[in-house]
Amino acid sequence: MSIYGQPRIVVIGGGTGLPVLLRGLKQYPVDITAIVTVADDGGSSGRLREDLHIPPPGDIRNVLASLSDVEPLVEEMFQHRFKTSNELSGHSLGNLILAAMTSITGNFVHAIQEMSKILNVHGKVLPAANQSVVLHAEMEDGTIVSGESKIPYSGKRIKKVFMTPENIRPIPETLQAIRQADLIIIGPGSLYTSILPNLLVPKIGDELCRSHAKKVYICNLMTQAGETHGFTASDHVKALYDHMSCAFINTILVNNEEIPQDIQLRYNEELADPVLYDLPRLFELGLEVVHADIAYQENGALRHDPKKVAKILYNLLLIETKKRYET
Repeated sequence: MSIYGQPRIVVIGGGTGLPVLLRGLKQYPVDITAIVTVADDGGSSGRLREDLHIPPPGDIRNVLASLSDVEPLVEEMFQHRFKTSNELSGHSLGNLILAAMTSITGNFVHAIQEMSKILNVHGKVLPAANQSVVLHAEMEDGTIVSGESKIPYSGKRIKKVFMTPENIRPIPETLQAIRQADLIIIGPGSLYTSILPNLLVPKIGDELCRSHAKKVYICNLMTQAGETHGFTASDHVKALYDHMSCAFINTILVNNEEIPQDIQLRYNEELADPVLYDLPRLFELGLEVVHADIAYQENGALRHDPKKVAKILYNLLLIETKKRYET
């Protein structure tokens, strides 16, 4: 429990899935810490990390916006992306502000803390590391692909991912948040390029293995070309375990409603299919399986329903905290 008597939730991920989940969770009386990947090297984030030698701000920006409590126009301004013919083209204002704040404070974590105050953020937002990292993938044929944005386009199956430099340092507040958590949520998000870059930061994986908190993996709704083509739910879990020193997940949340045919056809063009939850193999892995209708459509894309998922997670949290008090 936090000093306010609220249960503590740690959410680990990145990409588009994490902000969607957080918008639902912030409606509940919980103390949220979001741990966000710093492996992004594409688009505006990639340009800023290369030009200014700072961690990529894009995923952090999206998480700050999702947890903020400001006027809609302020959030829209923070998320505004410039469409010009000059150097501003493609940059979002929030990325530029985070870059400026990092320059002013001299520290990316401090910049996030200051922006959290300005945006009246519910909870804490922490990068997995206070430095830029490079994500590499070793493919099944032994070749190495470097760069988070390049990995899904290699046309080969991933064997494992790893990061450089070797001396990546976790942020102490991140490790402390994991130690104090009542519930730890992993995902949703791209398995190899959004979730694993967090878990591969030295000591974060060790803390997860040591933690007594319930750990819930929110399985993706669809497979992803270049990362998880043909993966079942258990394949996602096994890939996570293959990169860790322990089997750390207690519960997996999966979608049990059939994806509408028109949505499937659209995703088929991206070589993506619904993730099948293979119950026998999930049970063999010792997992509690929670299945529910947790998907919804937004602009032709399939997303986790933030309200439904948050309600399920909060109920799991209540059960878990009740068990602790009873023992």
